[in-house]
Amino acid sequence: MKKMIFAPFAAALVLSAAGAPALAAEHAAKNDHDALVAELKASFSEKGVAKLDRFDQSAMQRACSQVGLTGKPLSKQQEEAITKEALASVKAPADGKYLGDWKAGEKTAQSGKGLQFSDKPGAPSGGNCYACHQMTKAEISYGNIGPSLLHYGKLRGDSPKVVEYTWAKIYNSHAYSACSVMPRFGAAGILTEAQMKNVMALLFDPKSPVNDDTVKP
Repeated sequence: MKKMIFAPFAAALVLSAAGAPALAAEHAAKNDHDALVAELKASFSEKGVAKLDRFDQSAMQRACSQVGLTGKPLSKQQEEAITKEALASVKAPADGKYLGDWKAGEKTAQSGKGLQFSDKPGAPSGGNCYACHQMTKAEISYGNIGPSLLHYGKLRGDSPKVVEYTWAKIYNSHAYSACSVMPRFGAAGILTEAQMKNVMALLFDPKSPVNDDTVKP
């Protein structure tokens, strides 16, 4: 009888003991992260457009950083909260038109300039899209952190749903993936609305090198 009475208590002790290391690791990671940010700020000198505030994280960024530090995934509630807030931040083009000039979009996709201490305030930034994606047959230098975007519009079509999804993904990638590593080009003010329209044209225009292999970028 005593064994049955104390079995739940013993089980609780085992669960508590098993969870202790995880809690300790999470606490240590938080402290290490705070210390790291403080050390980075102390060793960084502001210059030009490069300010200390680039080390400050939003609640979303902090939550996603903790995933990497602790190995503990976001809860379903956290994921839903992040994606909901991100999607709400997305602003459709003021004139309702999503596509611009694909040739200008190719230049933005190729450019990795912007947000560096040597850049002039207000100077346009690039998207550096090829650093993570294959986009055209002509360009042989590209990264593979993200999926291939070759024949993007050709394969997906240009229905309003697909176009709006793509715009939202470029504007704030966290709208569909809570801890996406893709930059938030619109939400973070990296690209202008016109630049995003041009990149959209690069992805969707049937005459762009993304969709037509015979076209030279």
